Amino acid sequence: MAMAIAAMATRACIGAAAMGTSSVGHGSANAATPSSLGSLQCVCFVPRSRPLPGLSWSTVLREVSGELGISQGCSGQWYGHLNRIVVKASSTATAGAEDFQVVVTPTRGIEGQKTGTSGLRKRVKVFQETNYLANWVQSLFYSLPTADVEGGTLVLGGDGRYFNKEAAQIIIKIAAGNGVAKILVGRNGILSTPASSAVIRRHKANGGFIMTASHNMAGPKHDWGIKFNYKSGQPAPESITDKIYGHTLSITEIKTATIPDVDLSELGTFKYGNFTVEVIDPVTDYLDLLKSVFDFDLLKSLLTRPDFRFKFDAMYAVTAAYSKPIFVDALGAPGSSIANGKPLEDFGGLHPDPNLTYAAQLVKTMYGPNAPDFGAASDGDGDRNMIMGNRFFVTPSDSVAIIASSAQSAIPYFKNGLKGLARSMPTSGALDRVAKKLQLPFFEVPTGWKYFGNLMDAGKLSVCGEESFGTGSDHIREKDGIWAVLAWLSIIAHRNCDKKVGEKLVSVEDITKEHWDAYGRNYFTRYDYEDCEPRSATYMLEQLRKLATNSKPGDKFGNFTLQYSDDFQYIDPVDQSVASKQGVRFVFKDGSRIIFRLSGTGSAGATVRVYTEKYESDKAKLQLDSQVALKPLIEVALKISDLQEFTGMDKPTVIT
Repeated sequence: MAMAIAAMATRACIGAAAMGTSSVGHGSANAATPSSLGSLQCVCFVPRSRPLPGLSWSTVLREVSGELGISQGCSGQWYGHLNRIVVKASSTATAGAEDFQVVVTPTRGIEGQKTGTSGLRKRVKVFQETNYLANWVQSLFYSLPTADVEGGTLVLGGDGRYFNKEAAQIIIKIAAGNGVAKILVGRNGILSTPASSAVIRRHKANGGFIMTASHNMAGPKHDWGIKFNYKSGQPAPESITDKIYGHTLSITEIKTATIPDVDLSELGTFKYGNFTVEVIDPVTDYLDLLKSVFDFDLLKSLLTRPDFRFKFDAMYAVTAAYSKPIFVDALGAPGSSIANGKPLEDFGGLHPDPNLTYAAQLVKTMYGPNAPDFGAASDGDGDRNMIMGNRFFVTPSDSVAIIASSAQSAIPYFKNGLKGLARSMPTSGALDRVAKKLQLPFFEVPTGWKYFGNLMDAGKLSVCGEESFGTGSDHIREKDGIWAVLAWLSIIAHRNCDKKVGEKLVSVEDITKEHWDAYGRNYFTRYDYEDCEPRSATYMLEQLRKLATNSKPGDKFGNFTLQYSDDFQYIDPVDQSVASKQGVRFVFKDGSRIIFRLSGTGSAGATVRVYTEKYESDKAKLQLDSQVALKPLIEVALKISDLQEFTGMDKPTVIT
């Protein structure tokens, strides 16, 4: 049998040469060149069925050595995930198992791998196609400066969804094959998006892979995604993502290291020649950072009060790995405070998008009898948040404005004041009014956290947010769901620190209504029309662009008088880069706005988003239902867009 295996090894090695599959020694000078294969340094891929009774490694290696005509000997290892033996010809009698080879595999470009604001997202079955993920990962390495790859340190983690475990092994091997020196991986492949940013920054890594499709559903029939964050922890800039896309179309080879699958279930360090994999705790670095931002003693005093009840819905997603260590173990909240607190590969079948539609369990709790005082939820990868009080919902636009207005007094990280404030263009103008009152620099940017990151790196920005339930600060370079929850809890704790047990506490609703009294209220709603036919949705937006271009100040839209209309363009004040076609806007003389955008966060179809906003300063009109207050504006938006005709939908999928 050994002779048969050896013969198979020889044929496999020669066959590899004929196919153009080559190997390059990595980590030592142990690779020998079999004379029968010319200058090719070879790894023999020997098919093996388990077990092989009565067959020893020494016998296999001796026979392989003889078949290949190598007098110095061979070393080898069984790779179960590849269903093969890798037998390595070496120039010494033995070679450590830590040494590896780099196999260069031919491939070809794949259409449709354009990386957007939130990375690349597709159905799981697409990423499982031959070389689909590997092509993208290799293209990323081709797109980075050499200094960030060869000898560099990278971070790897994700939201725990289906296919992450298999993908992590692929990414690790390609990283080693491209000369990366070290990769830090969250245990079980878990790292929330904000924690990934924190780890990149703390360890001064060259960047990191985040395996997530964010708030999209998970499981074999649903979505998977990947994105890359650069060395300051921010989403990769377009200068990198554009290069990735170019390489995905022209790529011809993938470099993969012949190392075994790494056990990601236990903390520890694994060395393979000059490549190291370190499995780290996914919570430690992130929790340490949060402790430097917030007053944990103050927070604990609130969460342990007998007259304050708290509920956090982790939605079976990545924050399930963080909620107990942070809210329960560090801050003393009861274990019953955490709902859906186990990370599952399919998120328990839930759609992990923290809004009034998909976080239905939390909404039911918070509007039910004997509701908690404070409720919150986060999304698939932990970067979004929804804030609620007892029978009260806080819009993301109001949430970031309230956090900003209270940050200096309630959060130690901001005790010396804020550098500046910013929001995405579709987000309501509530934050603008806070910036004006506090006399702070203010920025309106396109949708996409990378635009905030540039401002943060330049020292121009402290607190920012998006209407899509994203809120954050310059402690990292991503939006941060748990940070937003702790910010709100800090505000509540600060407002109630002198309250004795039994006294009426200042509530979420009280804080929000006090803010409206001080600043006025920006009524805001967003209609999402999901899974629309892409061509119809794109054509509709083109028609709206034409309408915006041809409309003039003073034109009437129902009872609203146009001030200006355009397709939003942003010139970055830091690097002067230009982002065009970021959303069609109709802005009226009373400050009301209608905005239309196509979202790039879905994996199939198109999502049309319609935003309407109306400012109200009359204190007698601050308590209206948003849908009532905005009804005339919504009617105008539906009429000018012919949205129902283009989408075939008579009502939105989600209303925020």
